[in-house]
Amino acid sequence: MKALYFKEIRSFLSSVIGYTFILIFLITSGLFHWIISEDTNLLEGAEADLIPFFNLSPMIFLILIPAITMRSIAEERRTGTIELLFTRPISDLSILLAKYFAGVTLVVIAILPTFVFYFSMYSISLESGDFDHGAMLTSYIGLILLGSVFVAIGLFASSITNSQIVAFIIAMFLSWIFYDGLTLLGSFNLMGDFDYIIKYCGISFHYDSIKRGVIDSSDILYFLSVISIFIFSALTVLKSLKK
Repeated sequence: MKALYFKEIRSFLSSVIGYTFILIFLITSGLFHWIISEDTNLLEGAEADLIPFFNLSPMIFLILIPAITMRSIAEERRTGTIELLFTRPISDLSILLAKYFAGVTLVVIAILPTFVFYFSMYSISLESGDFDHGAMLTSYIGLILLGSVFVAIGLFASSITNSQIVAFIIAMFLSWIFYDGLTLLGSFNLMGDFDYIIKYCGISFHYDSIKRGVIDSSDILYFLSVISIFIFSALTVLKSLKK
């Protein structure tokens, strides 16, 4: 598994895919948070915090993460190299986990440079003692967890087709459904108490909870559960390909 993991990392970083993902995320974040005069501009906010960054980043990931995961298995299926993977002395779950953790690693690498935003906002805050370090750091944890869910969804989407474009569209649609779609559906107040359950199943419900600076075990369990569901769904698809 370790060898396949590093192979996937090298695949990302030896081609334009990985660097393009990182650069687009950082450039887009930099433009919206420091240059463009909009609600997302950190310098124009009433308080010295990174809330606009944590609000916008999921929308950027919604597009970029499906773009990096779409080839994970779909390309292996299209070229027939998936058969070679099956012949290796490694379990199907290990194959998926290696690809999954490689995708998560790329997400973390993309997020790390944005700590410059964190230190910049701390430096320019008028009252540094009131700067909420705890909320900022937990928000970063929430963003990594959110990105990890998107990677799992993208991996599943890539497993059900041999077309990268189809995998990209499916991954982006499913990511949007789980991030914003369920919350939007629950906000219509059409099904009484069931509306809360629908909202609870949405990623944004738990992500917003973590952004408030509190890491609840139920939120962590939710993210881990969704990740597990999509990884094992992809595993089921992978096993069906061997029949």
